[in-house]
Amino acid sequence: MLNIELVDSIEAIGASTWQGLLQSRYPFGQFGFLQALEQTGCVGSASGWLPQHLVVRNPSQQIIACAPLYLKQHSWGEYIFDWAWAEAFQRAGRPYYPKLVAAIPFTPAWGPRLFGQLPKDELLYVQQWLEQHSDHKQLSSLHWLLPEAAASAQLSARWAQRETAQFHWFNHDFQDFSEFLATFNARKRKSLLRERRKVFEQGVTLVRKCGADISAADWRVFYHCYHTTYLKRSGRAGYLNFDFFQRLGEVMPDQLMMVLAQRDQETIAAALCFFDDQTLYGRYWGCLEEVECLHFEACYYQGIEFAIERGLTRFDPGAQGEHKIQRGFEPVAVYSNHYIKDADARAAINHFIAEERNQTQSYLNAARDLLPFKQAQQPS
Repeated sequence: MLNIELVDSIEAIGASTWQGLLQSRYPFGQFGFLQALEQTGCVGSASGWLPQHLVVRNPSQQIIACAPLYLKQHSWGEYIFDWAWAEAFQRAGRPYYPKLVAAIPFTPAWGPRLFGQLPKDELLYVQQWLEQHSDHKQLSSLHWLLPEAAASAQLSARWAQRETAQFHWFNHDFQDFSEFLATFNARKRKSLLRERRKVFEQGVTLVRKCGADISAADWRVFYHCYHTTYLKRSGRAGYLNFDFFQRLGEVMPDQLMMVLAQRDQETIAAALCFFDDQTLYGRYWGCLEEVECLHFEACYYQGIEFAIERGLTRFDPGAQGEHKIQRGFEPVAVYSNHYIKDADARAAINHFIAEERNQTQSYLNAARDLLPFKQAQQPS
């Protein structure tokens, strides 16, 4: 019989155990990344992301699986949007919060969520245990956000599978950026080249730095750009503080790539990406000056060039953004799984999920028709 518990800190599991179960360079699952969130206060009771990490032990008390779980008092920073569900609960006079979420905080990148290999029957047992825990704690629901497609399919044996859309770039063995551009039709290719040219005509140059080449001064100016942009757009500080980013530079430098945009020897914008052996993840951006097309250059085109140089197969630039389509980012389906405690609410939400899936499939098909590639280059 498995023994299951929830712990309030990743340190209660330990780095060696966590990494041994992860067995991957997926950056957002790294012990150092999640520990940095906790130690710098980006997650915790003040943020509404209270760690409740899943620990699964075998009868010999050996930890055989774990997962990053959080008790949530809101839906901010999840990127799989359930605000309409919360409003429906409120109209019905029922509390939607707190809820339990398996996710990487503030990170809309799909990847492993349950670390460790569990046979089908043991996975079902873990799901049932989590349902009973949620019921006992009077939580409205449990949400498993952005797992890998195969893992989501397994979870769907008990929990409804939701399908939404993102836009990713795929490396079809390109030797350089020009070879990638050669797959575009003439009009779209000229448009993209015009965007790149505009940036440099405005006196801006871009520099990419990785690992130890990212200096303390670079981190300071990056955070200034990030914080300033977040404050301007939302009227509040970003989810992440300077201490968090500084910590990342210490604990996982070999998985970081920073783009710095400079004019007259001053940095005016910056973007931060993560990468592993196969994928580049675009995550954070900020600017001190508005420069036409600079966002596209720093956040997309520099990333594509880097991915080609490193032989990475995919570039996930983040959530949403139909403007990515004309720049060669292909529409893809991403998944989440959901358990709703109340039977009536569960039936209504499951119906919503089924209808949404049909809409998502139609949207994905329509979005593929807008890709800039020559007809022969269109993805199947």
